[in-house]
Amino acid sequence: MDSLENQLLIAMPSLNDPYFNKTVTYICEHNDDGAMGLIINLPVNLTLNELLEQIDADNKDCLSLEQPVLTGGPVSPQRGFVLHSPQSGWTSSLSLSDDLMITTSKDILMALGTEQAPESYVVTLGYAGWGPGQLEQEIAENSWLTTPADADIIFHTPIEMRWKKATEKLGIDLAHLSSDIGHA
Repeated sequence: MDSLENQLLIAMPSLNDPYFNKTVTYICEHNDDGAMGLIINLPVNLTLNELLEQIDADNKDCLSLEQPVLTGGPVSPQRGFVLHSPQSGWTSSLSLSDDLMITTSKDILMALGTEQAPESYVVTLGYAGWGPGQLEQEIAENSWLTTPADADIIFHTPIEMRWKKATEKLGIDLAHLSSDIGHA
């Protein structure tokens, strides 16, 4: 299978895992060692302001940031990730595509809400991970659909609409998706 990097992984209705039900996951890395991604539509009960206060209670420079923090996945939920639009000056950010960069660095977190912040960003806690061949097997079992990543879905579509918007990108009407699985 070709690499799924820079793809959106869309949970099928038949995926019975309560953690991944109707999720959209951006695949950051996919190779022979497995895959790593960030769920982009599963908010936690925490705003960005509250997270930043936990990290640095003395940081009063930023604007009010009421956007929700997202659960990136069940692995390392104490670890933060910032998926953001391209911006130079962040030496710790890794370019994932022409439209996306990722970092785990505290400096970019502290810049959010200031003039130094990237234009668009999503903050997650944790990540989703798959061992060698695991994601390919789950796709073969009809658990996931894939489509090229879309920065508009990641950054500008309301969180509760991202799964629907991602499936529409494939030309699929959600009303016609069956929760039954099987092979012809």
